[in-house]
Amino acid sequence: MKKIGIVSLIVVVLFCSACGKKEQPIEPELSQMKSICELATMDCYYHNVAKYSEKDAQGILWWKKDKKFWIEYDGIVTVGVDASLVDIQVKGDKVTITMPQAEVLGCKVDEKTLTEKSFVVEKGSADVNAVDQTEAFKLAQKNIKDSALKDTALLKNAQQRAQKLLEDYVNNIGTAIEKEYQIQWKYVDKK
Repeated sequence: MKKIGIVSLIVVVLFCSACGKKEQPIEPELSQMKSICELATMDCYYHNVAKYSEKDAQGILWWKKDKKFWIEYDGIVTVGVDASLVDIQVKGDKVTITMPQAEVLGCKVDEKTLTEKSFVVEKGSADVNAVDQTEAFKLAQKNIKDSALKDTALLKNAQQRAQKLLEDYVNNIGTAIEKEYQIQWKYVDKK
């Protein structure tokens, strides 16, 4: 009988302590939204050719040779929204999301595509050295980034993707707590 009394007392204490807790309201969180923006980034693959040409690179007097070669490879451009610039304000049922426009977040070479066949030196060219290849490669990286920056459809797609994921996140939280949020968007320039 004592055991039943002790168990009943424990149940009553646990029930009363659970009733005394105040539940935290669920609403969209900035940290979650930043994580979503990071997930929304897109990797785009570009095929690129880095060309190098230097007039009269080798020789003497009137007998001179030009340097001409190219490097063919694939590059990966990461496009998305800078998550560090995302902000959220929640006031009642109004959610204001501030975010920057999509941009090129990074460029890198797909190293698997760099092989001996990737480097082609034109017949009759002056000798090519590592410095020349490095310069050609830097120029090619700049060209890939410039191409991606000019691709407005790609940037717009990345922007819409991040925006849609954030909107779904806010709406899912609203559904979970039976609240309909009104989302307002504010865009900022990174400058």
